[in-house]
Amino acid sequence: MTTYKYKAQTPEGMTVSGVVEAVDQFAAADKIKETCPIILSIEAEKEKGNSILDMEIGSGKINMKSLSIACSQIAITLRAGIPLARCLELIGNQTEDKGVKKFLLQTAEDVSGGASLSASMEKYGKGLPITFIETIRAGEQTGNIEESFQQMADYYDKMNKTKEKVKQALSYPIFVVVVAIVVLIIVMAFVIPSLTQTFESLGANLPIITVILINVSHFFQHWWALIALVIVAIVFSWKAYVRTEKGKEVQGKIQLKMPGLGKIHTMSGAADFANTMAMLLNSGITVNNAVEITAKTLGNYIQQSEIDGMVGKIEEGHSLGECMKATTSFPRTLCEMCAIGEESGELSSTLEVIGDFYSNETDVAIKAAISKLEPTMLIFLALFAGFIVIAIYMPMFTMYNYM
Repeated sequence: MTTYKYKAQTPEGMTVSGVVEAVDQFAAADKIKETCPIILSIEAEKEKGNSILDMEIGSGKINMKSLSIACSQIAITLRAGIPLARCLELIGNQTEDKGVKKFLLQTAEDVSGGASLSASMEKYGKGLPITFIETIRAGEQTGNIEESFQQMADYYDKMNKTKEKVKQALSYPIFVVVVAIVVLIIVMAFVIPSLTQTFESLGANLPIITVILINVSHFFQHWWALIALVIVAIVFSWKAYVRTEKGKEVQGKIQLKMPGLGKIHTMSGAADFANTMAMLLNSGITVNNAVEITAKTLGNYIQQSEIDGMVGKIEEGHSLGECMKATTSFPRTLCEMCAIGEESGELSSTLEVIGDFYSNETDVAIKAAISKLEPTMLIFLALFAGFIVIAIYMPMFTMYNYM
């Protein structure tokens, strides 16, 4: 609820001031008139900036798993006949996720004061996905809010499981790369310098491979700060570049065309499109609005731009299947199935099936990429280790010859 400051006159003619919490200014005026019939002024209090102590740690985004669980619990309690505001309060008090708890309790207070659920969640749920707000709004319009919550519970559970699979698949390669970098730093910063003094004390000509290793070690020792600065500059420059329209386009093309990873991005985008569209259509949202909302949820800029460009064509009377066939960043099977679903009148169920199919295809593509990446990394690490071992042992053989 919003806090309003006011000045008013009591029935006795005394001027008083105070604050009152209400959904809007009209509701605030009604509350004030219960004790003060004449209102002199009323205005909403400006929200104060959060202090460091009040700030919450984290990105501000709502965790999908927590959101899925909350949606499922809300759907169950609504079916049990519990009033909406009381239901939100119950689930908010039970959940352990601070972000979900905060916006549910705030929303419950607003709803109990007469505000609509979608307006309250849009006001307080700053980290909520756009699909959540629009599905709630559609559920309110159709009068089937509990079904909307159940659909979102299934949808966010599916999305969370897909993301967890990706994280699990990438955890091992990332671990290997981190270990390799740590070992490289230790070898170059501590091992090679100590061996260099021993080799130089021999006074003999060192093998070219050993000279290369020593020079690389010296380079890292003397220029490590510059190297770190260059890496940081490249990372920040790239992040700044991909915030521009041109940068987003370049990044999107790279994501779709990268060997191995390009297929993963394509399949993942197709799965996200189909699953999101199916959920929105089942909630009662029209095709053109569902397409517009879905475009905002896609992670790849090229796919997002193509879907967003379809909205105007659909509003002009073109079919979804026809518009999908004009795209270049989505699999042909998805485009054909959209057309078939429209023709049969079973678009949402067709999208559900194709969404599950591409979710599985994404999983298969990830496993295939990892199966190729692991031996490649092992070969690279073996060559790197072999180079260091040979560079260290060759001067030792020279030492034995001088003995």
